[in-house]
Amino acid sequence: MGRLTTHVLDAAHGCPGSSIRVELYRVEGQQLTLVNSALTNSDGRVDAPLLEGDAYRTGVYQLQFSAGDYYRARGVALPDTAFLDVVVLRFGIDQGQAHYHVPLLISPYSYSTYRGS
Repeated sequence: MGRLTTHVLDAAHGCPGSSIRVELYRVEGQQLTLVNSALTNSDGRVDAPLLEGDAYRTGVYQLQFSAGDYYRARGVALPDTAFLDVVVLRFGIDQGQAHYHVPLLISPYSYSTYRGS
């Protein structure tokens, strides 16, 4: 069975991004349907796969990471309109692939991602 996992690393502080709200949506046309949500743990990881079992199917998905809330909670002075408040990653899943891992490396003013293993 396939699964989707993620984790967050905070490049600005050199540590895992803990207690970050992560939301997973399925994208169908212009409609977003919330599939799952979680908080990252002390290691910056979500404790369980965000998608697995019968819910794991081919399609377009969107991960949303609440980066602005995370940095505000850490005491980082962000403008009222943060440059990166919510980081949105839209990607496709091919059900034939067993595991998709989508990590996020963030700072208040940049981010990067890739398909991990």
